[in-house]
Amino acid sequence: MGSEFIEYSFGEGVAAFTPTRWASLPFPVVQAHQVHSDRVEVVYSADTPTEELEGVDALITNVPGVALGARTADCVPVLLYDSGHRAIAAVHSGWKGTVLKIAQKALLVMKETYCTSPSDVKAVIGPSIGPDSFQVGSEVEEAFAEAGFPMDRILSDRGSRIPGSMAGGLHIDLWEANRWILESSGVPSGNILVSGIDTYTDENFWSARRDGSTCGRNINVIKLL
Repeated sequence: MGSEFIEYSFGEGVAAFTPTRWASLPFPVVQAHQVHSDRVEVVYSADTPTEELEGVDALITNVPGVALGARTADCVPVLLYDSGHRAIAAVHSGWKGTVLKIAQKALLVMKETYCTSPSDVKAVIGPSIGPDSFQVGSEVEEAFAEAGFPMDRILSDRGSRIPGSMAGGLHIDLWEANRWILESSGVPSGNILVSGIDTYTDENFWSARRDGSTCGRNINVIKLL
């Protein structure tokens, strides 16, 4: 597909990728109006407009030719493929969605809708803000702790904050938090790929923290062929 796209290998019959900020989508992609919720919606048609997906942050389908997209600009995109029943999901998991364990809820809806077994699922945690860049306040730390996350695994205290930088302070690893959600849901650890691309430091991708909240969005795409 070229250097303007980060491609993910889910196997034959699935296309999945994240374009850089300079690239155009190669085909229409169904996208929701995301609001940092934990709502999951089934998509049946490639023509489904955003207006019909108000307040939705995870999309699932088993219809070939329907491309699903998660719009992000530091938030975590989680792309899922059920190889047993040929079903997919595109999940928008910002820190609020991660606290709500939206990736787990997407898997539950896939199980209810398509009989998905998490052991058959492959997952990609795409470009998003990395642990070195996601400096947070105590209220975010408390939200994760109250939601039952393993804080020794996802939180680091880096000492005094240095004004105007991401150095020091409390840092949350959203990549590891979403990995933990997937593993706790039954997805084998070997089936989870973390892209490792930090959108805050990599200017090939949009970052709301770096570029401002009105910046463009990275469209993370998965499609059954």
